[in-house]
Order: sequence, then structure tokens, then C-alpha cells
Amino acid sequence: MSAQQQLLQIIEQKLAQDNLILPTLPEVALKVRQQTDAPNVSLNALADIISNDTALAARVIKLANSAFIGRSIKVSSLNQAVTRIGLSQIRNIVIAMALEQIFTSSHQALQQQLTWQWQRNVQITSIAVACLAFYNSQHGHNNLSLDVLTLVGLVHNIGALALINEAEQFQDILGEPRFLQHVSRKLAPKVSEKILSSWQFEEQFIYVVKHWGFIKPEAEQAGYTDFIRLAMIAKDQYEDKALQQRLLDYYVAQKLVPSDKFMQQPEINTVYQNIRAVFI
Repeated sequence: MSAQQQLLQIIEQKLAQDNLILPTLPEVALKVRQQTDAPNVSLNALADIISNDTALAARVIKLANSAFIGRSIKVSSLNQAVTRIGLSQIRNIVIAMALEQIFTSSHQALQQQLTWQWQRNVQITSIAVACLAFYNSQHGHNNLSLDVLTLVGLVHNIGALALINEAEQFQDILGEPRFLQHVSRKLAPKVSEKILSSWQFEEQFIYVVKHWGFIKPEAEQAGYTDFIRLAMIAKDQYEDKALQQRLLDYYVAQKLVPSDKFMQQPEINTVYQNIRAVFI
């Protein structure tokens, strides 16, 4: 049995026996979530928590001053930044930004895989949010929030993180990203579901990680899963190209995006670049 077959078999066994080691949510994300769940939550208290993580605090200020937020007057303090972003969005935004902390390894080859996976997630997220921003501008009020989709995008394939970490013991395949990507496509949705359940994420997040890989639209109305699928289409990630094209044609007909060349639309591409810049 090859090392690749061994890895796949071991992961499948650990999944079946519920023995796969899952990543933990960063401490700052846990504290922010606890604070926002408190009945007497305050923006100042949230800023105090975030301030303990210098890199995260700088990124929050960067977001508050970004073109995506769209304010001409710059803020210089974390308290101002948190206030500008707002209580309704700061929870998901901070958790999303903190996730990068768990995409790390002391093993060089493994770190390359984790860096690639994080950058991929950022790209998918940025495309998805840009498409939703366009959709919202055209269709007015709906129940889809940009901050929720930001977090959805960054965790939609979080199971790949655990799978890449599991591969560390198989040194001879760490240099084969195609195999690890194959394992991710096959098993990541199941692992993602387990991770988000262990992190006590809401059902709307778990629904997306279970369904984004299906090349079909949501049954009743546009949902977060559809915008993740649009991002996957933009990156040409689905193996069945005929189904991928039919799904894109449907999304264009439903006016989720203006055309099949939607990433060339200035309204979408500009927002995509603005969001991506926040995570670079």
C-alpha cells in the first residue's frame, strides 16, 4: 500500500472512530465570541480584548480604514476602528481574521501547504463577498450579511487544515499538493462539519461546509452557499465543467452576477481587491 493510500485510509478510520485531532479556535476569537454573547456587551470591552493581539488589532484598524468600509476620515485607534465596524459585524470579522493564526506549522513543507490553503480561502472569500455586495446593491434588503459571508468563506473548507496536519507523518507526500487537494475534496466537508460543531458554530455555517461542493443552486432563494459556489466557479475549481457552466448560467439568469465574465465587472473586481487587501 502506498503512503498516499495509507494516509487516506488512516484519515477515514479516524473520522469513523471520531479520533481525528481537530484544530482549536484561537483564544482571542473565543474571548470575542464570549463577550458578544454577554448581555452587557460593550465595544470598549471588545477593543480591550482585541488589543492584546497586536497583529489582529492592526488588521482591524486596517479594515476600518479600508475602501471596503468606505469612509474618507481615517481612524487611528482600535476603539475608533471597532466603533466604525460596529457591534453587529465585529464578532464575525474578528473571528475570521484570527483564523490565520491556526494555519501554521514548524514543518516547512507543511507550512507551504497551509499557506496555500489560507491564501485560497482568502481568495474564495473575497470573490464571494464581492459578488454578494453587488447582489445586495441590485436587490435591496435581504437576509445575507457581508460579515457573515466573510466568516463563512474562511471556514468553508476548514477541514483541509486538519487533513494537511494529519499528513505530517507522511513525509514523502508533503511535496505533492495535488494529492492533498484530492484528499481535501474527498474528506474536507466531513472534517469541516466536525470542526465547526466542536467550535459551536451556528447551523448556517455548518450547512455551507456540507453543501458548497454540490454543483447546484439553493432550492428557494440565494444563500451563502451560492456565493461560495460563484467564487469556486470564478477560480474554475469544479471538476465537472459542464455542470459548472450550467450553474453559472443559472446564476446569471437569476441576476446574482451581471454576466458570466463577472470578475471583469469593475463593481465586483474593485470590491474583491479591497477585501483581499485587508487579509494580505
